Amino acid sequence: MGRPKKFVEKETPQDSLSHELPPEESYLPVLPDVSPIEEITRAEIDTQISTAKKYPRSVRKFRTEALTMACCDVEIAGQCFYRLQRAGKVIEGPSVRLAEICASAWGNVRSGARIIGEDSKCVVAQGVSHDLEKNVSGTIEISRRITDKNGHRFSDDMVQVTKNAACSIALRNAIFKTIPFAYVKPIYEQAKKVAVGNIKTLNARKAEMVKAFLGFKITVPMLENYLGKSLEDAGLADIENLIGAYNAIKDGDTTVGEQFKIKSKGETVMPKEKGEKDEKEEMPPFGG
Repeated sequence: MGRPKKFVEKETPQDSLSHELPPEESYLPVLPDVSPIEEITRAEIDTQISTAKKYPRSVRKFRTEALTMACCDVEIAGQCFYRLQRAGKVIEGPSVRLAEICASAWGNVRSGARIIGEDSKCVVAQGVSHDLEKNVSGTIEISRRITDKNGHRFSDDMVQVTKNAACSIALRNAIFKTIPFAYVKPIYEQAKKVAVGNIKTLNARKAEMVKAFLGFKITVPMLENYLGKSLEDAGLADIENLIGAYNAIKDGDTTVGEQFKIKSKGETVMPKEKGEKDEKEEMPPFGG
């Protein structure tokens, strides 16, 4: 009899694979840490996007609604554009109010503004607008000075007013980054026509502008110096100029001193929040 054969256990393919694979923990996907607030925000945005896709906007409906709101009366139309002079150039465009009107009529838009920075000299506001239907977004940052020409910091109330103005401007610019101006322009132009009026309403518009600018302590001679002509000789184009300048000052795009070349003795005159009254008088709205 020969020597008994030694039994050798054969390795199966499964056994070979088990030796090659690393431990289960080493190939599990590593998920980033997500806070509960971030999860909620993502869920909200996903829901809003789904809703926007389910109920898409109508451009025709947008035009009708925006035009109706912007031109519903002279006061609202007069708040829909701004115009200012800077470095020898004229800058004009749709205002904060028109941005709010267009965002409401456009629909399926998520927008907002906040202060993201502040130091001893300036504040920085960030405006964000997201078209949930088209997945187009715009982010704008606006910086505003909170010191006077002598380097003295504004009072706490004036700093807060400056922050609000900066947020409004940042929000306006962000909204018009997501809504094409081709759709906004006809509404913008029609609002200017309604605000300015015609030759029959010219004298009434002049009286309204004199009253409105008194809220900034701007007198008739100062207005005439700004226009380069007497108020009696002012025409419809001059009324448009004054309305735009008034809105630019009120929205915080510029200051009274910058537009009317006034040497400030202290803090710069800034626009007040809606409902906020001056210690001596309430600033009247244009057309009011």
